[in-house]
Amino acid sequence: MDGLLFYRIGNWCHRHHVPLVPLAMKACTRLFFCAHVPCEATIGKGTMLGYSGLGSVVHQRAVIGRNVMIGSHVTIGGRSHLEGVPVIEDDVFIGAGACVLGPVRVGHGAVIGANAVVIEDVAARDVVAGVPARVIRSDADSREYGDLPDTIRARKGRS
Repeated sequence: MDGLLFYRIGNWCHRHHVPLVPLAMKACTRLFFCAHVPCEATIGKGTMLGYSGLGSVVHQRAVIGRNVMIGSHVTIGGRSHLEGVPVIEDDVFIGAGACVLGPVRVGHGAVIGANAVVIEDVAARDVVAGVPARVIRSDADSREYGDLPDTIRARKGRS
């Protein structure tokens, strides 16, 4: 059981106009995991939250692709005085404590280091780290930096 289970139930109910259940699922996520993962957010299949999403915050309009690994205590949200929220493409690895803030796009297969603060776009297959985040490597394979959800499922014998 993790925070995304409650998100997926609440998201389905939200899309099908079932009242009250999305609020209950949001409350359960906050109660059990100290996380804020609203049912209105768009989160792709195969995405996983490290440590069940402990301490993570996702903006209600954020878009997160498929097979994204999000570490614990990650914030994916807006920035004061700027319109827009992050869009995170598929197969991205986000290290623990990272912040992805404002109208930024994180490209396919990118890696965001632990505790990095991303306030500008990250190109596909770039590795960024630091405050503010800077590119430290290009044309990297995100699987070198940690297991993505599809790799974890394959190791467990599920596809």
